[in-house]
Amino acid sequence: MARIPLFPSDNMDAAQRAVLDKVLSGPRGRIQGPLRAALHNPDLADKWQALGALLRYGTSLPPRLSEIAILVTGRACRSPFEWYAHRIEGEKAGLEPAFIEALLAESEPPAMSPDDAAVWRYAVELNRHRSVSEATYAEALARFGIKGVVELTALIGYYTMVAMTLNCHEIPLPEGVAPAFALPQQEALS
Repeated sequence: MARIPLFPSDNMDAAQRAVLDKVLSGPRGRIQGPLRAALHNPDLADKWQALGALLRYGTSLPPRLSEIAILVTGRACRSPFEWYAHRIEGEKAGLEPAFIEALLAESEPPAMSPDDAAVWRYAVELNRHRSVSEATYAEALARFGIKGVVELTALIGYYTMVAMTLNCHEIPLPEGVAPAFALPQQEALS
């Protein structure tokens, strides 16, 4: 059960409906996750959905690499909803079951390509240390160029914000879906 009312709802104002229409007609095609909370401030939700669409669908990173970074971030932030949503997207992007299970266990995935390994290391270090080592940065820069490293960093930062929003407001998983792990506030109670 969410801690706040979530959208869409019958009592949305015109600004909220306009943002909802943008989301529904955009690459997402549906509203779920943090935008359901962000719509309490339509200006925030509008800018959020635009940034999210850019980072998810408009970078130089292929979907497989983006999903590795998102899944590492979702797991590091202990966000069951982010993990659920992006596990599905990761599978669509070609992530193998053993790869995904290693990410869930927060261990190094088997048989990574050099590009997979570069993104995995970058995302793990950025989530763990709030920055990356010189060697990890140099490797990502050599593989993806300046634009790619800027996009990768922004993608990880954006999905950290997504995870925090999902966790804090306790945005629920779809009915019948069991969480892969507990929310941080639930772990604290254990």
